[in-house]
Amino acid sequence: MGSMNPSVDERAAELYDVSVPDWPGEIDFYRQLAAEARSRAEAVLEVACGTGRVAIRLAQGGTHVTGIDRSAAMLDVARQKSAGMSNARWVQADMRSFDLGATFGLAVIPGHSFQHMLTPDDQMACLACVRRHLTPGGVLVVHLDHLDVAWLGELVTGQAGILTPPQEVIHPKTGRRVRTTQAWSYERSTQTASLTTVWEEIGANGTVVDRWQRGPMPLHCICRFEMEHLLARAGFAVTALYGDFGRGALTDESSEMVWVTRKQ
Repeated sequence: MGSMNPSVDERAAELYDVSVPDWPGEIDFYRQLAAEARSRAEAVLEVACGTGRVAIRLAQGGTHVTGIDRSAAMLDVARQKSAGMSNARWVQADMRSFDLGATFGLAVIPGHSFQHMLTPDDQMACLACVRRHLTPGGVLVVHLDHLDVAWLGELVTGQAGILTPPQEVIHPKTGRRVRTTQAWSYERSTQTASLTTVWEEIGANGTVVDRWQRGPMPLHCICRFEMEHLLARAGFAVTALYGDFGRGALTDESSEMVWVTRKQ
């Protein structure tokens, strides 16, 4: 992480924790399930763990947690944040094809990360891999975006590529303001939304001293019944589907889908 010219990956990793807030009730929801696994002396797996936003909080409660992610830069941040914690393990791996030589009582795929799986083959490979790593009757939680068709409709009818109003965060290393803007597009034929992100670091006099861009990053837009079919095909029984982390029902107003499933 200490290179003179950090890559876009490294820069995104440095800003991830100040840019991505927890969802309301999210960490408590995972903590409760992690405590149940811990009571059975079982460990927890986080798939696409990023900087350890969720995993580290579970490890702080005494749970043994393994986090996998494809990004070395994200895992570097996770290792820095969890220095000295013996019950947090980080592995660089692809969520479609990993072998950890261990089984877990609980696996979680938080933060819409499953939507990086763009095709049925990718989705099934990921679910099959997770299933192999679960104990008999082990629990898998998948957190997805609950599609807003009106928003997707706007992307199709002319909002595509238009930058959103900027958000501002403070860079944790330089202390400077960083202005973030995003632009979305949508491809109906594959249900793929693509995100381009632009970061601008602002100097003391208000001028832009650095600018970098990432994307377009594709994300698959998963419909409710598509996910139901996928899970059944992959050998998971759905035990609950919530519209939020307070265990509320999924309704037209819900912005999230939280799938709680069990390995069959």
